[in-house]
Amino acid sequence: MNDSAPESDGGKPLGTRRGGGDPATRGRTTIADGVVEKIAGLAARDVAGVHTMGSGLARTLGAVRDRVPGGGRSATATRGVKAEVGEVQTALDLEIVVDYGVSIADVARDVRENVIAAVERMTSLEVVEVNIAVSDVKLPDEEDEDEESEPRLQ
Repeated sequence: MNDSAPESDGGKPLGTRRGGGDPATRGRTTIADGVVEKIAGLAARDVAGVHTMGSGLARTLGAVRDRVPGGGRSATATRGVKAEVGEVQTALDLEIVVDYGVSIADVARDVRENVIAAVERMTSLEVVEVNIAVSDVKLPDEEDEDEESEPRLQ
């Protein structure tokens, strides 16, 4: 009998793992494009100067989809975001509308930093690029398109 390790009833030392190796290496984790898109969309919206995400058409369609039962809020989170996810890396394309008066270069830099930090922290994927397209500037006296596209009952 080995005095260095206590034995269980089966004769194996206690504390020995079955299957061997680190449990983290026993299987594969895959992350869907939509998961990365949600994380990136929410992280981008958190940046000061980002008014909304997506082009005018995407926002209009999204507003209609939000009013349809089962349309869900998840579509809002991914509006204006496209992700390509591989096994260890991801690339993102974002379309944003910025508030009038902000530095677009500064907002784009802040969006990139926030999106990369959030996606890499939550998924462990390496973000290889974040492409940002500024599709519009929200003027102070403009109504939001979401409000304009709201159906009115008579």
